[in-house]
This record gives sequence, C-alpha cells and structure tokens, in this order.
Amino acid sequence: MDKRTFFLCRNLNSLKSGESPGRLQHVDYIDEPDFSYSCFFENCLIPNQPCVFSRRFTEDWNCRKYWVTQDGKPNFPRLLQDFGNALVPVADCNIKEYNANPKQTVPLKDYLSYWEEYIQNGYSSSRGCLYLKDWHMHREFPGHTVYKIPVFFQSDWLNEYWDSIEVDDYRFVYMGPKGTWTPFHADVFHSYSWSANVCGRKRWLLFPPGQEDCLRNCHGDLVYDVTSLTLLDKMKYPKYVSNCQPIEIIQEAGEVIFVPSGWHHQVHNLVIMKSCTGIDYKEFYTFLKTISKNRIAYFNTRAEGAALSKINNMSTLQTLGPHHCLFDLQQISFLLEGLIINEDFKKQDHCSFIPLPEDLLKEIKEVLVYYDI
Repeated sequence: MDKRTFFLCRNLNSLKSGESPGRLQHVDYIDEPDFSYSCFFENCLIPNQPCVFSRRFTEDWNCRKYWVTQDGKPNFPRLLQDFGNALVPVADCNIKEYNANPKQTVPLKDYLSYWEEYIQNGYSSSRGCLYLKDWHMHREFPGHTVYKIPVFFQSDWLNEYWDSIEVDDYRFVYMGPKGTWTPFHADVFHSYSWSANVCGRKRWLLFPPGQEDCLRNCHGDLVYDVTSLTLLDKMKYPKYVSNCQPIEIIQEAGEVIFVPSGWHHQVHNLVIMKSCTGIDYKEFYTFLKTISKNRIAYFNTRAEGAALSKINNMSTLQTLGPHHCLFDLQQISFLLEGLIINEDFKKQDHCSFIPLPEDLLKEIKEVLVYYDI
C-alpha cells in the first residue's frame, strides 16, 4: 500500500459498525494489467464493493494450462494422473440438511467417473447431483503450484493465522457439472473472499450486507434458495419484498470474483448458454447483428441522404438520435469482443455466422472511429 492510500483509508475504523454500502449501480470489471493494489484497496476493499478481474490475471496459472482441455472442458486424465487417489468431500445438491448439503468422502477418481456418467445420462443420475466442494487441495498437495495468489488478496488474516498453527486453512477447490450449486450463505466470519473460475461458467447472486435480513423466515432462519418461490409466502417470509433483488454476475472461465465482507451469496454452475438465458450462442449473435446492422444502416442512410423510412425500425432510431445509436454500437462492440474470446462461443460452427463475428466487430468499430468514439 502506498502512503497516499494509507492516509486516505486510515479512518476506516470510524465507519459505523454494520454500515451497509449504497445501492450498487454496477460491478467493476478490471482488465488493466497495471491495475494497482492501491486502486483495489480504495475502490473495492474499503468501500466493500464486489468486482471481477479478467482472465488476464490468471492466464499463467498452471491449473488453467493443465486442468483444462483445448476445447475448454475439464482435463479428467490430467486430474486423475495428479490426484486420482485423493479423498475429496462431495455434497449432494438434491438433499437439504440444516440449510446445507450432506457430504461424503470419496476418491477423486470415483467422482470423476460419476461426472462423466452424469453428463452422458443427460445431466442426471440415480446417485443425485454431486458437487465436489471444500477440498483442501493446497494443504494436501503443497507441491502442486496450480495457482498464484493475486497481490490484491495476499493480505489474508484467516489463512495467515491457520498457517501459523498448522491446523486448518480456508483454501478450497470446487468441481462439478452443470446444475451443481451452493445454497445461500455468507463466508466464514463474514470475511471477504475471492474465487477464480478455472473453466466453465458460474452464476453468482449477491446481496449487500443487511439485505439478508429480508430473506429470513418468521423464525429468523435464512432462506435456503434465493430463487425459490417460497419467498413469496408472506406468512413464512414477512420481511421479503419484491425489490429485494440480487446483484447477478456471470463469471466466465479464467475470471476472478471478489466477494466483499458480509455479502451473502448463492452460486450456480453453468455450462451451456441456452440453459440459463433461453437463447443459444447463434441466436444471441444474430440478435446483436440485427441491432448493430440497423444502426449502421441508419448512419449510412444519413450520410447518403437517402430516405430514412426505408430502414427497419427507423422511426425509433430517429427518436433516439445519432448519439444513442453510437452508444448502442459501442455497447455491442464490447459484447462482441467478450463473445469472440469466450471458450464456449469458440466451439460453435462459425461458418454459419454471416458475417463472421470478427468482420461485424470491424464494421462497427469503423463507424465508431469515423464518429470519433
């Protein structure tokens, strides 16, 4: 921490205990390679606000190099080679016990065998929906340097203490197929945490400190699943209100999410875009193409002095005006940039995409450059 940051944040203890952050307008996405610890400290840690670090912060990790196949799937052969006989904790997501899932301990090789069968059977199994969670891989295999702790999270009082007494630690590995999930909770001692996603996708539902009180039943117990319709029962959940909505984050492969202190959350593992949004990648690309083409045509027609009425949805675009159309194109360019590097999107048959996503992105950027955006 630099001197400026120290003096800026030295009055941290003067904050009121349990003070909740203001209504979060957005979650910062950090992609700058020179993003400093001081910036993180001032903008995220002290304000107690979540953020997401891009995949560039984990691209040199061994787990991303060796635990993932070229097509973005878990590298089962490598995991078997390195950890096949390790005993791992496995929870059944279909069973609820005291607002948690019951666990059993099995060899990793047995769990991976189950995982493959689960996928082959259409994401179902008579054994339930099993999730490998809370595995102390780092403690059990200290010689496997599969990741590096980012500087932003190296101030870690919990693990510093547990490492000193050599009893326990709070470093965990999670693995599971689509459909596995973690019920609503806050992390140990309400501490902050960070989670890197090696492959696949995760859906996070986060609630700022204090908002969890609206998610307690008449006995004071937290809801098990924040997506459950049982919350609408005013007799069971008298404090729940419709505006008690989570901050939703879709975490892509390689990204790191920072979960601030006291933020309750629920996490779902995803695989295929269609399963969580109702739209697949091809349809989503076609959607972006349609919107962007309308706006590009709008500018082309204006430049040529042609009849604006010939363009689809022109009356709306005329009402919105050129600045809004430029804003739309800018947002679509951001979406396309993320889509093009997405591992699942790369697996699609791009020959069916006309124009190619890269060509559409180039066309959009030409318009933005022309209008100095």
